[in-house]
Amino acid sequence: MTDLNLSLWAAGGALILLVVVYNFWQEYKAKKNVQRAFGDHKDDVLMKAEIRTSSVRVSQGSERQEPVLDSLSMQMPVHDSESGFAAQADHGRSPADSPLSTEAAAELPVDDFIDCVIAIDLENPVRGDKILAEIQSLRIVGNKPVNFIGVSTDNRREIIVHGNSYAQIICGVRLVNRSGALNELEYSELVMKLRQISDNLSAFPDVPDMKHVMDAARDLSLFVSDHDAQLSVNVLTKGAPWDINTLLAALDKQGFTARPDGRLAMPDGEGGALFTLSINGSLADQVTSRMTLLLDVPCVAPRRGGFNAMVSCAKSLALRLGGLLVDDSNTLLDDATLTQIQEQVDAFYHTMQAADIPAGSTRAIRIFS
Repeated sequence: MTDLNLSLWAAGGALILLVVVYNFWQEYKAKKNVQRAFGDHKDDVLMKAEIRTSSVRVSQGSERQEPVLDSLSMQMPVHDSESGFAAQADHGRSPADSPLSTEAAAELPVDDFIDCVIAIDLENPVRGDKILAEIQSLRIVGNKPVNFIGVSTDNRREIIVHGNSYAQIICGVRLVNRSGALNELEYSELVMKLRQISDNLSAFPDVPDMKHVMDAARDLSLFVSDHDAQLSVNVLTKGAPWDINTLLAALDKQGFTARPDGRLAMPDGEGGALFTLSINGSLADQVTSRMTLLLDVPCVAPRRGGFNAMVSCAKSLALRLGGLLVDDSNTLLDDATLTQIQEQVDAFYHTMQAADIPAGSTRAIRIFS
């Protein structure tokens, strides 16, 4: 082997060694950056909200939207006798009952306002045991949930329970969710199964006309699509990327919990989430340069201050980790922009309240699912 060959081998080996050392050094710096940011720092009040911690997992491939509401329609749904949105008012509602209020809707799984409601009159009172045995297999059609309540012999709507007797059953199928409006195929499947249940119980279903139901579903679907707002802010590193494992452990200590979809959630203290966070990486990654915080606007009540809480958390993370607050296009988010967005969020909440679908209510959560 010549001296030239030896020199080339030596140079190549030195270069490989330098690359290995450099990568090790970058990972070491990333881990130390996160450890310094969270290690000796006291709990941040902005990132604590009656939180129980759990193991943390990494989100994979979650979609984000720009933190603006300009494209959203602020038009109110029409609630008159000619509107398809209220078409189910004269079809399938229990004759003795008016539409449930938002508060009452939270207590029962069938809501006249957002469900297609079908009354099933029983020839004679039937015990809840027998009814439950018949309806237990009908819980969903397509991707729309189906629920039942009973009308007791003293004309009260209630959850069907063993031991009680009922003069009427009320079925409700969700008119719309984030997957879309109830369609003809789903409705036909529901009606077919309800007729079979009715035959077994010697009952008579008052089935609404399909056209009225489809009109109501389409109109409510327009409201959902116009108000399906999700706002995001991002924390972008200004220097070396952050070590993912160390970052996840730190976020776990700050109160973020894992959700089934892989995102991390900041609990609201009552079983819900104020906002979620994505690491923008997978378990195979070792570092990340970006975190995304996301607010599901119609599912968080105004009184919880979800947008302000999310921004405060993002600012705290940026300060600790040496990051920048940016939108999805990496444009810096200053206080003036954030204030403008908050004003738009407040207007958005007002339209939902006026439409009897307050943000964060049981009714809103049911249709924005």
